[in-house]
Amino acid sequence: MIEEMKAIDPTWQDKYADLIQSPKKALEGLRPGQRVFIGTGCAQPQSLVSALVDRAGELADTEIVHLLTFGDAPYAKKELATQFRVNSFFIADNVRSIIQEGMGDYTPIFLSDIPRLFSSGQLPLDVALVQVTPPDERGRCSLGVSVDIVKSAMANASLVIAEVNPQMPRVMGNSFVDVWDLDILVPMDEPVLERPVQEPNELTRKIGEHVASLVDDGCTLELGIGRIPHAVLEYLSEKKDLGIHTEMLTDAIIPLIESGVINGSRKSLDRGKVVASFCLGTKKLYDYIDGNPAFAFHPTEYVNDPFVISQQNKMVAINVALEVDLTGQVCADSIGSKFFSGIGGQVDFNRGAARSEGGKAIIAMPATALAGKKSRIVGQLAPGAGVVTTRGDVHYVVTEYGVAYLHGKSVQDRALALISIAHPDFRAELLHEAIEVKYVSPDKIGMEGRMVVGPQELRSSYILDDGTPISFRPIHPTDEHNLKDLYYALSQETIYYRFMQNLKSIPQKQVQDFVFIDHRSDVAIVGTLPEVHGEQFLAIGRYFLDPSTNRAEVAFVVRDEWQNRGIGAYLLKNLTTIARRNGIGGFTAEVLKQNRAMQSVFNTSGLKVKSQLKGEVYHFDMEFN
Repeated sequence: MIEEMKAIDPTWQDKYADLIQSPKKALEGLRPGQRVFIGTGCAQPQSLVSALVDRAGELADTEIVHLLTFGDAPYAKKELATQFRVNSFFIADNVRSIIQEGMGDYTPIFLSDIPRLFSSGQLPLDVALVQVTPPDERGRCSLGVSVDIVKSAMANASLVIAEVNPQMPRVMGNSFVDVWDLDILVPMDEPVLERPVQEPNELTRKIGEHVASLVDDGCTLELGIGRIPHAVLEYLSEKKDLGIHTEMLTDAIIPLIESGVINGSRKSLDRGKVVASFCLGTKKLYDYIDGNPAFAFHPTEYVNDPFVISQQNKMVAINVALEVDLTGQVCADSIGSKFFSGIGGQVDFNRGAARSEGGKAIIAMPATALAGKKSRIVGQLAPGAGVVTTRGDVHYVVTEYGVAYLHGKSVQDRALALISIAHPDFRAELLHEAIEVKYVSPDKIGMEGRMVVGPQELRSSYILDDGTPISFRPIHPTDEHNLKDLYYALSQETIYYRFMQNLKSIPQKQVQDFVFIDHRSDVAIVGTLPEVHGEQFLAIGRYFLDPSTNRAEVAFVVRDEWQNRGIGAYLLKNLTTIARRNGIGGFTAEVLKQNRAMQSVFNTSGLKVKSQLKGEVYHFDMEFN
């Protein structure tokens, strides 16, 4: 049920005097052996937590259940381990040590499934300690910055004790509870816990730029926790009509809302609304969402429901990982056997986005850990590491070295794609390991130095006269199949013009020479058309540098049905720009005498062109101005 905003009742403490108690008095009813839920994130009720710990000597075998907490966690101490046993659905810094030392528990579970744990009785709650706003004139309190699983916990706990804080923002959406559903009210006037945005660094900005390139106008975004998802926001300022449907918000979204980039105008559900279930931020964000009708906070049951997520057209889920193996298995909650964070909403949003019309499920991470000493892309996950997103669920994996698309790809293609976006220091080792375990065929031996994803700046687009958009990008190490499909779609005449011989098939060595390149002295650009299954190659242009002359031999080919539409001329212009940027002085080319179309492309290129006919072949020399 969505509530409209009402004014806070100034007489609430008089009206509900029978419910009001001090923190100490409120906690007197707790007994040993009970299960106590503590509110999420920045909405953790600090005074109630302190009062709980003050009674530690009387509360043996108390289980503390929570999703994600910030601020102090005084119950997570070794000396209190016999009194308080932490059971966390997502591990934050303040409880990580006690859990990793075996004195606390981690319950791995999809965030969308947690409310059912409570409502089904599988994980019954005796007490819920939460924080709310003062009641309005209708007796409705807002859960403020954390609705998530808190609303379900309150509905299923035998005793609900609420810290009532006028500094908690009143947020719109399905965030309200009736004051009579609260058993004890504890007035408290103190600042809500704050968590400043973690500023992106140079590395996370590179990752963010790659991820942002996958976001189209009109997309709806989910942003997971950490620096990387928020680095993405820095590169979205030129996008239009973005929406937000995410479990978590931070201050980082405010500039894009104020500039109009995020307006939700193309959302399929909750059009015009920024939808979330909790936020981690500063007072600036809390003031911004307070009473703001542009925001709608909902419980996890709605926000993280993969079915709901999938109904958003062009849903883009951006989450992070700790490690990915060469088959695409994603570890996101542990470092080896040491639990580090949690499953959270990664699988919920990954699956929802994957099923969204035009959606994209993205996993992002730095290529290395431990100051560059360890690759996060690995042949096999570390012993004890858990798979959060399976190899069947993974779609995009992004590092600072590029983007690998894995869904529907063979194990060999996955391995090659992931090796190409691994840190260069680890590519040879990863390729050797992939060949050794038979993920990759032996003919790839020696290719490690040429497994490179072309730089982002080599991407471009071209609009044909009929309005058809053609995308151009560097060729990838996993494009062997696409390249072969292009070759076998060509007519024999086009093949003869391009290769100057009648080939019935293209040798595997030649295919590899096309896709394994360094993107400087050897550059190949492909023109693609999006299709349901991925993309279709329409054209490919390539140059190869002769260092002795600082000239590069250039050649390209276009599918027969797409010829004479300006694609070849655009490829030449594009390759010229790249070559100039790389300090190359000009191009050379060999063209058959009867290939008049290709001669025309070179002669009208605007370059300083010289040509000489030798037998049946024109030799072109094109000098850059």
